[in-house]
Amino acid sequence: VQLQASGGGLVQAGGSLRLSCAASGRTFSGYNMGWFRQAPGKEREFVAAITWNGDSTYYADSVKGRFTISRDNAKNRVYLQMASLKPEDTASYYCAADTDFLFGRRTAGELTRVSEYDYWGQGTLVTVSS
Repeated sequence: VQLQASGGGLVQAGGSLRLSCAASGRTFSGYNMGWFRQAPGKEREFVAAITWNGDSTYYADSVKGRFTISRDNAKNRVYLQMASLKPEDTASYYCAADTDFLFGRRTAGELTRVSEYDYWGQGTLVTVSS
């Protein structure tokens, strides 16, 4: 499985960006997918996750109400729409795939854990200026 994240860039506070993650693999529709971020000097942290069929989404408290995760299984893509961006959102953003439990139901707690995901994209940098 290969993941390619794109869409990062420089934006002013209050602005919006849409990240996209293209995935290889014929069973993408069975993967739970997540977005994580990592700021310089900090640990990688959970941002959002979506179940394989898109019926459930989960968000970190820090982005709830501002970010929206979605997926298009026909295009093998997952998206992160980010609005009302803040300087503290500045980080490299990574998409990740949970491929060990195809079409399986994970709990919200499981999908927030870095260890639950076995494939990662290369990261796309989001910089929010004040």
